[in-house]
Amino acid sequence: MGKLTLATAQTIISAAFEKAAALSLKPISVAVLDDGGHLIAFARQDGSSILRPQIATGKAYGALAVGTGTRWLQANAETRPHFVQALNGVSGGAIVPVPGGVLVRNAGGEVLGAVGITGDTSDHDEACAVAGIAAVGLVADCG
Repeated sequence: MGKLTLATAQTIISAAFEKAAALSLKPISVAVLDDGGHLIAFARQDGSSILRPQIATGKAYGALAVGTGTRWLQANAETRPHFVQALNGVSGGAIVPVPGGVLVRNAGGEVLGAVGITGDTSDHDEACAVAGIAAVGLVADCG
């Protein structure tokens, strides 16, 4: 696969919602971005709070910004807060440095985009992103 399509993004979202239901999670919101950081698709479950679109997109954008999943960003926020603060500054505050932002790679390791999920714990959000990416036969990079 050379790039993420709308149909692929919608499948990722559906599979993420299925994983959230299987885990009995709070309502989640899912953003799928292409490799340039542009939104391909977004969906939120009923009951999601008002900033969830921005948080989900910020997680996905953060993964793209550093070239790995946002678990890496969280670790650096703890050990090098000045770096993550500067990164967020140069991005105009667009990065959310907690797990739940997962890069989407093809089998050759090429970055195709990213998935950002928010709504439950960061670990659960990340698990839903991984499930969505796996459902379309691509590789998840959590960082």
